[in-house]
Parts: sequence; structure tokens; C-alpha cells
Amino acid sequence: MPLHPLYAIADTAALAERLLPAAEAALRGGVRWLQYRDKSGDQARRLREATALRALCLEHGARLIINDDTALALRVKADGVHLGQTDGDPAEARQRLGSRAIIGVTCHDSIALAQHAKRAGASYVAFGRFFPSRTKPDAPPAPADLLTRARAAVGLPIVAIGGITLENGAALLAAGADWLAVSHDLFSAPDIERRARNYLTLPCCREETAL
Repeated sequence: MPLHPLYAIADTAALAERLLPAAEAALRGGVRWLQYRDKSGDQARRLREATALRALCLEHGARLIINDDTALALRVKADGVHLGQTDGDPAEARQRLGSRAIIGVTCHDSIALAQHAKRAGASYVAFGRFFPSRTKPDAPPAPADLLTRARAAVGLPIVAIGGITLENGAALLAAGADWLAVSHDLFSAPDIERRARNYLTLPCCREETAL
């Protein structure tokens, strides 16, 4: 079976009190990769929410990735962590979380950064933004052909991020992305479960990537 191309980003800045029901709706819609993204300093709430999301992901057979917080990922026994360029060392995260953990690294528009991430032990690399983005408005823009070039040069699974929708996502999958990281287009939908299922209609040209 082809992989579900949707990598859902549950951002508390947008979801607030809707976080858990919205995440559960996405999981019911077939999402198998869910990232918890919270930039606040409320450690108690972050622990509580991440723990609840971990339980939901286990119930639905999905992977939980924690954004930029290796310690929280370790504490809630998440499947992995996603790191920005200034948010931690992938090699250190690998050492702390273990050989089976999923370590993702943001590489913006740079194949060189992706190659460095691979050497540091990353499981996948993320490029973007490809379109204007509410979540990452200041990220440098990346061209779609970057995905094609990265596929040949890096040799890791690729996540595309930044302003992705049902209407523009197919082109990024065709260019070389394995997953589409989506926040606003998914979680702002009137029916989140249906929107997640609609992403299954996008043509995926690769078999499911083992991570």
C-alpha cells in the first residue's frame, strides 16, 4: 500500500483548547505521523498534552514526533523528535533517544544542511517553505526542484513543509517528497477527519518508507 502522505503538525498556537479533539479527528482520518508543536514555556501543560497525544497515537497506530524538545520526547516515550537548525544536535538526540528513534531535521532550502543532518544521524530531512506559510512565515522559500535534487543527493526520506494544501501538494510529491507537513490546511478545515482522508487521494509514487 502507498503511504499516507500527510504528516500532521498540531500547533498549539493555532489549536489551543481544540488540540486533542482536532488531533484525534486527524488520526481517525488516517494520519500516521503527528507532530506536537508548542513554543510556550508552560512545561506542565506541554507534558500533559504530549502525554495525551502519545496515548491517542498508540490507539491509532500512529507515530508521535515532538517538535524541538528531546527531553519531552524522552519523557513521554514519543517516537521521535523534530529539530530546527538552532534547536539541538541530531547526534545528541540520537544518543539520548536511542537507535530506533525518529530524528527529523529542518534543512530549509539547503542540500548541504541535509547532508550534514544525515551524517549526524537524522532519520529524515525537511525542506521548505514551498509556499507562503502561517506556521513558518519567515522561513526562506524553496523551489520544488530542490526535492528532486535532494532525493538524489541525500538518500533520506523527505518531508516538504510550508503552506501546503490539497491543491498544491501533489506537485511536491511528484517532485520527490515522501510526506507533506501540513498544519493550517488540515486543522482549519470544517471536517478535519474528511480533510485528512482527502489527502489519501493525492498520487504517491513511492512505497511506504520504513522508519
